[in-house]
Amino acid sequence: MEVTASDWVLGQRLLSATAATIVGNRYPANFDVLHLDEGRPLAVVADGMGDGPGSTAAGRTAVEVFVRETAGGTLSAAGATPTAWTGPAVLRSAVAEVQRAVRAAGRDIAGLTGCTLTAFAGDVDGSAWLVQLGDSRAYRLRDGVFELLTSDHTAAWLGILNGWYAPDSREAYRDRHHLTRYAGHPGMPEPDLLNVSLRPGDRFLLCTDGVSDQLHDRRLADALTERTTVVELLAETLDGGGDDNATAVIIQVS
Repeated sequence: MEVTASDWVLGQRLLSATAATIVGNRYPANFDVLHLDEGRPLAVVADGMGDGPGSTAAGRTAVEVFVRETAGGTLSAAGATPTAWTGPAVLRSAVAEVQRAVRAAGRDIAGLTGCTLTAFAGDVDGSAWLVQLGDSRAYRLRDGVFELLTSDHTAAWLGILNGWYAPDSREAYRDRHHLTRYAGHPGMPEPDLLNVSLRPGDRFLLCTDGVSDQLHDRRLADALTERTTVVELLAETLDGGGDDNATAVIIQVS
């Protein structure tokens, strides 16, 4: 298990992040890609679709391009103001470049080349942006309230939300991995962007579906409440079967 950690100063806040990723028991390799930046408050997770070369190429390309396209500046330990590297225009432009790059990477690869992309990016005003494309997730625990802040871009999410079928139906199970938006999609869809304030005591969890499919949301809520580490959290996914690659990032605000 590969574990990384970073501390960031953002305005009057200290953000402490830890992250890890594991292969699990199903696949011979890890098709999740994780980036935890050392110089600025940025965490990115991607989950390749399938287990072929297109999955590997998509995840690596998406994370590399997103990090590069948002690298307009960095924060010093004293919290110096960087040039703009977040905000709606910058983030949408970065994801557009990701779409183009993943599509280009897949031209000579047989089969699907695609991945999810979920990111947490601090802004110079002391807030943070969540970037969502696909079905990896971002959660927050604030004042004892645990919330899923992102939407899954899947046919099942639309079907359940609109009452087309029940959450425990055969149709919902069938459609849970039918992504409607992802990096590498021929329609080059835009991401969801959500700006969130950062309060002392907030805890954020970014994870791929190898975590959220394996562990119930109630367990994830307890994990953030109990300050479970990413190592312990990912170990629980193995205890539950380890049916997928699993990646998690926990960010504590103080």
